Amino acid sequence: MHHKTLGIVLSTAKYSDKFSITHVFTRDFGRTSYLLPRAHGKRSKINPVLFSPLSILNLEVEHLPLREIQRLKEAERQTLLYDIGTDFTKVSLGFFLSEFLSKVLRETHNNEALFDYLKNSIEVLEETQWGLANYHLTFILGLTRFLGIYPNMEGYTRGCCFDLLNGEFVFGIPAHNYYLRQQESEYLNKLSRINFANMHLFKLSRSDRNLIIERLLTYYRLHLYDFPELKSLEVLRELF
Repeated sequence: MHHKTLGIVLSTAKYSDKFSITHVFTRDFGRTSYLLPRAHGKRSKINPVLFSPLSILNLEVEHLPLREIQRLKEAERQTLLYDIGTDFTKVSLGFFLSEFLSKVLRETHNNEALFDYLKNSIEVLEETQWGLANYHLTFILGLTRFLGIYPNMEGYTRGCCFDLLNGEFVFGIPAHNYYLRQQESEYLNKLSRINFANMHLFKLSRSDRNLIIERLLTYYRLHLYDFPELKSLEVLRELF
């Protein structure tokens, strides 16, 4: 059955001499794998060049519920992402986002709110001309709302700790090792108000920023099954 949908490309890998497999997060079907021709023939309506990570595409697809790899019928660019492909800072952030999302997004059903958040986040990265140092922190924390793992930010009191395992502020030190110390918990409380519009106002040192990203990724590992180390993180540590 043919459908029209919007998709965000996560990654593409070689499948055979003639085809690749592209993993796309679609607005209507969630994460889906598609068979992608490696060559662009004269009669083909699918240009493989369009399927670079984070590309936002208008798709016409053939979707069958029990098929593991679906088929593409047509594809065209929905949003032009020039800076993400040319600006070094945005290239680095885009590389991190594509790797991160490839590991995190596993849903195979529609989640329009999640899709819209991802699409808006990519467009913000493309359009923002300065103040991107906290972008990845803002994105990762905001994404927890749509994955059902948003931490309970209420109840903060100066001097308390944040329990990473249970996702809440607590008095005293938990009986396990997964918690934020007092200063780290204060950072998290401040970050509870961060968004793409005000992220440039949060003044953090490189060491503070690296500490926060490490703690946020630890939180993800505690609440998402089989979440691995990210190779692209090292670049962001040096960049910001």
